[in-house]
Amino acid sequence: MATSRSSILFLVSILLLITLSNVAEAYGRGKLRSSECNPKCSYRCSATSHKKPCMFFCLKCCSKCLCVPPGTYGNKQVCPCYNNWKTKEGGPKCP
Repeated sequence: MATSRSSILFLVSILLLITLSNVAEAYGRGKLRSSECNPKCSYRCSATSHKKPCMFFCLKCCSKCLCVPPGTYGNKQVCPCYNNWKTKEGGPKCP
């Protein structure tokens, strides 16, 4: 019985790793088309009170990187280009 539990745990772990790698690949490698930037950025900027500047910079970043991180905040590590593009002052350019 202990062997079957560890086998099930192992299989679930493998499936979780595969799923997470697929999510990272889908977001992190510039797979978006430029026509997909507007809906992705609309969702990304939906929680901010500064929608116009957020949309401006998000669309600019998306058109360059072809990637928008998932969610309304954070998760930038899945889009290296989006994450690493900085302002002249060294702050993040992309929301």
